[in-house]
Amino acid sequence: MSQTAGVKPMAIAGRAVSERERCLGMTDAERAWRKQWLKDQVLASNEPVHVEELWRERTNPIRRFYRAPLDKIFSGLSGVLGAERAATYRYITGKLGLLALGILGIHYYFKYNGNDWTKKGGWRVLKSKPLVLPGQEGFPYKSDRKQPSDYAERGFKKAAI
Repeated sequence: MSQTAGVKPMAIAGRAVSERERCLGMTDAERAWRKQWLKDQVLASNEPVHVEELWRERTNPIRRFYRAPLDKIFSGLSGVLGAERAATYRYITGKLGLLALGILGIHYYFKYNGNDWTKKGGWRVLKSKPLVLPGQEGFPYKSDRKQPSDYAERGFKKAAI
């Protein structure tokens, strides 16, 4: 959903936003309006204001649940690190945690769900034969598969049956 909810945004700066328009001449009312507009652009010392109730209404309960541990840790550290640095570290820590979880998940899957002769499913990982060029040791490359039963054996010969 867009920030304006489908309604075209309205420019509140008027024609005074362009320097060329201001140089053409402004009335006293336009000057007063421009002065007030520039004054309104200065933020107060306590802004931006974090309203907890508004944040709770706008965020999903599931999102609040999985963000809670890091929010708790880094809210305590924000006094030491500063609010901006703590928010940055919290963001980086969350992303690195998700990356580590993904890597561990992929490692687990390939370690325990490999495709071998005992099961139908799982990803099958094949190795290509090495590139051996003329003049290199081992040229011409001879396969280590000696018998026809060595092909497509999918780990059967290594099984302790």
